[in-house]
Amino acid sequence: LQGLRMGYGNKTLKECTILLCVATILLLAECRRVKQPRCPASCTCTKDNALCENIRSVPHSFPPDVFSLSFLKSGFTEITGGSFLHSPALHLLLFTANTFDSIDEDAFLGLPHLEYLFIENNKIASISQYAFRGLKAVIHLSLAYNNLGTLPKDVFKGMDALVKVDLKGNNLECDCKLKWLVEWMHTTNAMVDQIPCSGPPLFQGKLINDLVPESFDCITAEFASYQPLMFESISVESFTFGMDTFVVFAQPFTGTCSFLEWDHVETVFRTYDSIQSTSTVVCKPMVIDNQLFIFVAQLFGGSHIYKRDISANKFIKIQDIDILKIRKPNDIETFLIDGESFFVIADSSKAGYTTVYKWNGYGFYSHQSLHLWYRDTDVEYLEISGKPHLILASSSQRPVVYQWSKSLKQFDRRTDIPEMEDVFAVKHFKVKSELFICLTRFIGDSKVMRWDGAMFKEVQTMPSRGSMVFQPVSIGNWQYAILGSDYSLTQVYQWDLKRGQFVHFQDLNIQAPRAFSLVSIDNRKFLLASSFRGKTQIYEHLMIDLSNN
Repeated sequence: LQGLRMGYGNKTLKECTILLCVATILLLAECRRVKQPRCPASCTCTKDNALCENIRSVPHSFPPDVFSLSFLKSGFTEITGGSFLHSPALHLLLFTANTFDSIDEDAFLGLPHLEYLFIENNKIASISQYAFRGLKAVIHLSLAYNNLGTLPKDVFKGMDALVKVDLKGNNLECDCKLKWLVEWMHTTNAMVDQIPCSGPPLFQGKLINDLVPESFDCITAEFASYQPLMFESISVESFTFGMDTFVVFAQPFTGTCSFLEWDHVETVFRTYDSIQSTSTVVCKPMVIDNQLFIFVAQLFGGSHIYKRDISANKFIKIQDIDILKIRKPNDIETFLIDGESFFVIADSSKAGYTTVYKWNGYGFYSHQSLHLWYRDTDVEYLEISGKPHLILASSSQRPVVYQWSKSLKQFDRRTDIPEMEDVFAVKHFKVKSELFICLTRFIGDSKVMRWDGAMFKEVQTMPSRGSMVFQPVSIGNWQYAILGSDYSLTQVYQWDLKRGQFVHFQDLNIQAPRAFSLVSIDNRKFLLASSFRGKTQIYEHLMIDLSNN
């Protein structure tokens, strides 16, 4: 009997265990059915399709069998990242006549099977660069009839299955920001519908499909502040000596010619040497037969010539400049004619002579006095039609043009520049084969003139109250002119080949600039700017590719 009871008990226990397992399975199944996503409110769902109208946000989940989802006249303002992580089975996703205006990055993350994405007739003005990240299976993408003016670079990156892209009905600006799209269209296998450009004026009305990457000029530049120098200066010159590049500043208040050299390790300009002088206005370098000479012009105490003694590693004064002729020097220019070395000093005193000096193998001697009593403020050496010329700017007469006479081996007065009184300085530059000059005026308008074969003719007028420097600077194919001012920002102009004039390019904040010089070193370009009433400044010329922005 006890055995029967024990057998019956074991049987009952087994049956109870089986019933408990069955009940657990049924309960789990019921729980699973309860947790199955239902069709969201304001949406209509069939077996495999869902349509949502007038909803305020993207629902987090849909029934698992839905593979086609549409949004119509919805009120949400953006598609946020990860909006469809709970709908991985989607093959088609459509947005039309909605009010959202932006698509965030990773907005469609977690849709590995999505093949068709239609975002049409909405108000989209911006799309994140990574909005479509992860959509590797999409074959048809439509962004038609939105408010897109541009597309972020490489927005279609990783969408290698694309067969069709529809962008019609947008106002795309075919500028440098969209250059990447033109490049992509020439490499992708996807078909892109014809899209007219809404701008810029150069491409307005043209089809973006007809453009090529070479259609875009996207390289620009800027002068960026690089290194301030804690001293005031009135002139700056750059030169190469012994395979190294140097710059020298004239500092009138401390009476110093300050030399700097480029530190290739620290990538800054550092102190190299100095020449002590008095009321220094110009420190002009010249290399003759691998010898470095520095012409130091002073307002008081005469002007002098120094030579770099390589063995002693210092500058040694070798010669004084005739104090009877040079009373108040204002500018020095160096030049070569037929292999012979010259320099000329513009004298601004009432009794001074602007004088040309010539190297005779041992020293410099007075070669020619151009004129006296004219208070010359600047002298510029240039070649006109292949012949050496000098232009003298004066406070008492119009700029005078001198031409070198081969027979006399001197400069003869050729002409003057009409209607240009009170010119402080003259600098020249070339665009292709044409010769131009920049004429600086402190009171009045500075001007750009072009040589027409017989005379300099006005090309452009620049308002320049308080200007004492109008310096042309050439960097590669870029031609600039920098107009300094004692009363406002210094203006940088860039030459426009189509207009044949300078156009405003950039402003530089430098106090009372007096001179600019360009230095090329280690494949970098630096603009050095002397300041009479503030920090001397060094700017770097940086190239910028607008298509990468």
